Amino acid sequence: MYIKHSKFKNTGILFELLVRKITADTLAGAESPSVNILKKYFVNTELGKEYKLYETLFKTKNLSELKANTILNTILEASKKLNRKSLKREKYNLVKELREHYNVEDLFKTDISNYKSLAALYTLFEVYNTTYVINPNQIIDNKLVLLEQLSLKEIDKNNIKNNLLEEFKSEDKDIRLLTYRVILEKFNNKYSHLSDTQKSILREFIEHIDSTSKLKEFYNLKIQEIKKTILDEIKSVKDDATKIKLIEVNKFIVEIGKNKKINNDNLVDLLQFCNLIEELKTSHGPVQI
Repeated sequence: MYIKHSKFKNTGILFELLVRKITADTLAGAESPSVNILKKYFVNTELGKEYKLYETLFKTKNLSELKANTILNTILEASKKLNRKSLKREKYNLVKELREHYNVEDLFKTDISNYKSLAALYTLFEVYNTTYVINPNQIIDNKLVLLEQLSLKEIDKNNIKNNLLEEFKSEDKDIRLLTYRVILEKFNNKYSHLSDTQKSILREFIEHIDSTSKLKEFYNLKIQEIKKTILDEIKSVKDDATKIKLIEVNKFIVEIGKNKKINNDNLVDLLQFCNLIEELKTSHGPVQI
């Protein structure tokens, strides 16, 4: 499922439009109804509390990727404490009152410079406050938009994927299985099909994503098996050039150390190593891993 953005429900956009109308009305020498609307809906209200989350995020700049990610996650978690029913009612009444004073359709056509970022935060607030299973790609893309704004630099998309997998540790089995399917699709796009061994590895990662120790144990066990297979192949291969290549590959394949965390890159590595074993199996007969 994908979350659809709504300008009429985006607290950041609603506040921005009200401020602009107050400015425009004041410069025109007219009394602005937006003043009372802003006070009514953004002072001591759930809408005001949500706007504070928008404000906190967008006033922060030039952060490291780690700090940016921490602030974003903190704000998203804070949004869960808002009263969603009251928030929905206040937004509805605000837009209804705007219609009494302005042409709302024209009002919402106003260009907003940081529209993309405001839409991204709205979408993530909806994601973090729904019981529906949301496509992880939508979460990754919107987090990327906000983290790049906070740090003012390009963010590695793979880091967002890894962080998202970490967040799934606290989610239920259905969401973990969804992640499994997404990773499966991505890997299939690159390698055309997955072997039974690769599918079992993916399933193991998702089923035990909440247990780092078990995953590391599983990963290292598989690495040992793969290295043994390659060593056996080195002994039997007759072509010197192939033997040298296999020796170098075997040096590259290493277990995860005690002080290192297992992440999505390790999963991809393991799947690729298995792909190599499948190729060896095809070339030189049955190989068990």
